[in-house]
Order: sequence, then C-alpha cells, then structure tokens
Amino acid sequence: MKNPVIVDAIRSPMARAKPDGALAQVHPVDLLSQVLEQLVSRNKIDPGQVQDVICGCVSQAGEQAGTPGRLAWLAAGLPAHVPSTTIDRKCGSSQQAVHFAAQAIMAGVQDIVIACGVESMSRVPMGSSRMGKNTTGARFDARYAPGLVGQGVSADLVAAKWGLSRTELDAYAARSHQRAHAAQSGGGFAREIVGIDTPAGRVMADETIRAGTTVDKLAGLKAVFENEELSVRFPQIQWSTTAGNASQMTDGASAMLIMSEERALQLGLRPRARFVAFDVVGDDPLYMLTAPIPATQRVLAKAGMKLDDIHHYEINEAFASVPMAWQKELKADGERLNPRGGAIALGHPLGASGIRLMTTMLHALEDSGQRYGLQSMCEAGGMANATIIERL
Repeated sequence: MKNPVIVDAIRSPMARAKPDGALAQVHPVDLLSQVLEQLVSRNKIDPGQVQDVICGCVSQAGEQAGTPGRLAWLAAGLPAHVPSTTIDRKCGSSQQAVHFAAQAIMAGVQDIVIACGVESMSRVPMGSSRMGKNTTGARFDARYAPGLVGQGVSADLVAAKWGLSRTELDAYAARSHQRAHAAQSGGGFAREIVGIDTPAGRVMADETIRAGTTVDKLAGLKAVFENEELSVRFPQIQWSTTAGNASQMTDGASAMLIMSEERALQLGLRPRARFVAFDVVGDDPLYMLTAPIPATQRVLAKAGMKLDDIHHYEINEAFASVPMAWQKELKADGERLNPRGGAIALGHPLGASGIRLMTTMLHALEDSGQRYGLQSMCEAGGMANATIIERL
C-alpha cells in the first residue's frame, strides 16, 4: 500500500459574501483557477502528471454548476487531459475530497492528485441548487415526522442538550475573533494564503476578522432562529444562536497537493504531513451538528490514539455550540481547540472549508513544532468527516 502525503496546502483570503466583499466580483471558476495555478507553479510540478482534480463544492448551480474544478483547471491554462470531479458532502465537501485523493493513492490507482474546494456565496447563494417544494420525499418525511429543522435550530438544540448558555456561546465567538486576529497580526496566516487578483486589485488578507469583537457587543444581537411554533415543540431551547456566534457566509477557495511519498521524493519535493486515519459517520439528523463527536471517537480508535495524543484540534465553527459541545462531551483541552480561530472569525465558504481548516492546521503544527492534528466538521443531514494527520 502506498503512503499518501501532503506536499502543499494553500487557500485564498476569506472574504465576506456581500456585494462589496473583496472577492464578490470574481467568478468562482476564476477564483479557484488562481489557487490551482499557484499551487502548481510554486511546487514546480509538471501539471500533466496530475491524475485527478477532486473539487468540493456545495451549491452546484449557476456559476458553480459546470464541474468547477474542471473549468478552473482549464481556466488556469493547465493540460486538458487532466480530469476533475465534484464532491458534495455539504460542509465537509473538500475534506472528503482530501480523503478520496489520499485513498486513491493508498489503493495504488494514482500517484499525484489535487484536492480542492470553492464556494462563492456572494454569487451563488446557499441553497441555490435546491429545486421544488419537497426535496426529501414522502418516505423520508414519514420517518422523521413531524419534520426536521434548519441548522440554526439544530444549533440551539445542541446548546440546550449540552447546557451551553448564550453568554458562553458569545464568549467562544469573541475568542474566535481574538485568536484569528492574533494569528493574522503575528503572520500566522501568511504562508497559507495566496493572493487573488480582482477588478479592484490584488487581495492578500482575510477581511472577515473583527478584532474589536467583545462579549458585550455580541450580547446585543438578536437570536435569529427563534420561532413560536418550534418553542412549543422544543421547550428546552433558549434561542441563543445569533449572527455573531455562527459562522460567516464567505467567498473562498483552497487546494492541496497530495502525492505518494515515493513520487514526492522522486520529484525532490518534501512531504509535510502524512495521513494517520480517516473516518466519516452519520448521527441524529434532527440534532444534525453532533456527528463530529462519534467521528472523533471512531477515528481515534482507528488510529489507536487518545484525544490527549493530539496537539491541535480543528472542529468547524459552523455555530459556536458545535465545537463547544464537542469539547464538553470529549473533555478536550480548549487551548488546543481552533487555536487560530475558526469559521466564526474566518468564515465558512462551504465547499472550500474542509481544506481551509486542514491548511490552517498544517501550518500551525509546523509553526509550533507539534506533531498530530485532528479535524472534524459537521455536515447537513447529521454527518461528519474526521481526519488525523501527522506533521513530518
């Protein structure tokens, strides 16, 4: 069995998904093409030797409908014989792309694969790919009567189940911004970000981080998912999720160069990390956001490790209640959890987020000299991917 390794991992700056956002005027194909072009050029590889481009993208509609990885590869002027496919495992799409790339190498089918992800949430709004009034079907609806709820309501259900107060959620959110600001100010993101050319100029830094965020400021925000009918159905909910303690809708792209260790060494490239274990699991679709807990437990068991063996945890901050419930359930060290901030501060460009998290985790491990990192992220429908990597 071949040993897959991470040779490089990069991302675009994270930009607010608004008409005046830093990347809003860039077509998602053009956004991803710039990231792919820089990934290939900075590693000085022959792009014709890449055997597949596996791209995570959630809203595959409009400008993201046409196999965005394939279009972006061609837009970058790269060889037409290299194929691409698109993965949709919701928020974990590009993390799943990494898993598929590494697994193809482990199987001996391929030697060089690029995993990537893109989401332009300002140009292709979340939910754009849904058509029709009923996207679930009668049999599903009958099993889960009287019905599932949106992710925001699930976030409030999670907060209630794990006894997380509004003040605790807001404190976590403020800390996310503080940690991201500290990383940005200290140059912690400099190596992982590649510049993106836009009609207004070159964008080089995340615009989503709010250094002045405080618990007091967040306390003034209204709970956004409060619903009188659901309050009757779920009397335990305190309605604590706000725009301030949830992830930001964001534009962004990310990419990772994955090779067999043998091929990397043949090409004179340094393997930066190896994959220790993978997992993907489903959990209760009503609570929806809890699957990172069993995914973490299973991936640790596969690796023969304990959580304390891991030096860096990346648990996607879809909502503050998600990593907080994960931390509380697994009794995890909060100092190791998203030490450079997470999606509350950096944003959550759905299809790009999986590799964005892993890129940040890899660079943090290198900067700190630490060895093991674990990543998991909740996904719509009650799923989660989990990955353990080892810095080399």
